[in-house]
Amino acid sequence: MEFQHVTVLLNEMINLIVTDPEGIYVDCTLGGGGHSLALIERLSPDGLLIGVDQDEEAIEAAGERLKGAKCSVKLVHDNFSNINNILDNLGISKVNGFVFDLGVSSHQLDDGSRGFSYMNNGRLDMRMNQDNPLTAYEVVNTYEQSQLKKIIWEYGEERWANRIAEFICRFREEKPIETTEELVNIIKAAIPANARRIGPHPAKRTFQAIRIEVNNELGILKQTMEDCVEHLLPGGRLGVITFQSLEDRIIKRTFKDMERGCICPPDLPVCVCGHKAVVKSVSKAIKPSKEELEHNPRARSAVLRVVEKLADE
Repeated sequence: MEFQHVTVLLNEMINLIVTDPEGIYVDCTLGGGGHSLALIERLSPDGLLIGVDQDEEAIEAAGERLKGAKCSVKLVHDNFSNINNILDNLGISKVNGFVFDLGVSSHQLDDGSRGFSYMNNGRLDMRMNQDNPLTAYEVVNTYEQSQLKKIIWEYGEERWANRIAEFICRFREEKPIETTEELVNIIKAAIPANARRIGPHPAKRTFQAIRIEVNNELGILKQTMEDCVEHLLPGGRLGVITFQSLEDRIIKRTFKDMERGCICPPDLPVCVCGHKAVVKSVSKAIKPSKEELEHNPRARSAVLRVVEKLADE
């Protein structure tokens, strides 16, 4: 299946991130190469693009798409949480910008064999990295009911988490739950008919929760953002696009913490904490335009946040 993905907030991201056409930029979520393709068009022959993705199909597809770039291009098959090792292995300590486009690509959603989508039937998988030993099948069929409830409630913000976990455990007593279609039908049975008639697809929140658990999507964000800022040159920028409130909350809070200066109690006459702001916000949170949403409805929940590394005092 051809790797396709409609890149969200493309111009907004690139216009804010690229500050030096001769610089080094890292696309930490390479995907189909949409942001990277726009980046290489802005870079001179002296520039360097580093593309990172844990999905081998994405690396292969982007490699083809980025052929002919006038700047240097290096592609790395790895998880962006390993950014310190990635840059160390390339002999690079500082860069001019980082790009993150979080969430699931259109290709992963549309390919039923990957098991991400509640709209396409396939084996329960949901791994962004096919080397990951944990799959959605293991989560659904081996986690205790209390674990499932916790995941679905916390990662999916699903009000019917308890009933869904109960129904999953009841069904798997007869036989393992193997496909996305089976899981969707169980979720539908667990949610009362009146509740199913309003809001998004009844399986959306549960599928999101299981996917986040499989890929540890939230657990790696804060540290990764801090690591990236450490590798930014003064004036370098970090841009992140999120697609759901849990991700955005973590990014917003992490950026805010890094923007804070003194954290001493307000009644102290002088600062004793020594805490310094390391970044500043470049703009308010940016959302897709009405025109973009008309062409790509999947972009409706996207939010872009960008910060800039401050110069050392």
